[in-house]
Amino acid sequence: MKFAAIDIGSNAVRLLFQNIYVRDGTPVFHKDSIVRVPLRLGEQAFLDGKFTPDKVADLVRTMHAFRLLIEVHNPIAFRACATSAMREASNGAEAVQQIRDEAGLDIEIISGHEEASIILATHIERSVPLPGRDQLYIDVGGGSTELTVFRKGELADSRSFKIGTLRLRDRLVPPIRWDEMRAWVTERCRPNRKLTAVGSGGNINKLVKMYGTVKPFLQADVLSGAYQELKGMSLQQRIVELGLRPDRADVIVPAARIFKRVLSWAGCREICAPKFGLADGIIRELYQQHTAQK
Repeated sequence: MKFAAIDIGSNAVRLLFQNIYVRDGTPVFHKDSIVRVPLRLGEQAFLDGKFTPDKVADLVRTMHAFRLLIEVHNPIAFRACATSAMREASNGAEAVQQIRDEAGLDIEIISGHEEASIILATHIERSVPLPGRDQLYIDVGGGSTELTVFRKGELADSRSFKIGTLRLRDRLVPPIRWDEMRAWVTERCRPNRKLTAVGSGGNINKLVKMYGTVKPFLQADVLSGAYQELKGMSLQQRIVELGLRPDRADVIVPAARIFKRVLSWAGCREICAPKFGLADGIIRELYQQHTAQK
């Protein structure tokens, strides 16, 4: 059976299709295909507080293309969710209505807490190859970072912070935001000497691919060195010499900065990136709802 999910993020929008097979009574999730379009909604939402007509038109066209792909793939069910950029744009609700009218898709604007809850539906804590250890889940997006602590396999605490890659790039993160994040992390993580950091998002996946020696792990000291190296390169160098996409080359440095700081505050020596995100969580929830109805 096949399901689909749309993740409208601050940096890019994604359409994910997954096939789900049942093997010995256990569902196996297999990514069929994924389409990513770097619309950069956060550039306008965080700086200007609203989307221009041209940006909304680009989003509508993208959603129309996604709807056609969904019709061709014909999944059992699909869901489309929008995160921080759509939450903060004053005309986000209007954009959602225009998408409904012109592209025929219903978009849900979800809160940071809902975003974290959906991602947790992936049961990422079960996939980390260090059973029995508590985890700090770090999801870095363009507009926000969601932090979640698992203790003994159970959700202990979660919070969303307005610190994201696009906000940092555009110098929209005041020192007080860092202070809030540091206080939260140190209070909930520092007493735990057996804590595994788990990262989510395209940037940490790329950092692990580029600098990790034992994948899917990346050592904290290596991450710190990678941050300094990338920070010392120009945008053009990151694109030409490292082969990064332009929309990755300008946000990977602020992403590395966020991960580096959180790891330091939490006392974590490494981070694991098992490649799970919001779209994966949406599909897990859709599958659970489908099986519950049988």
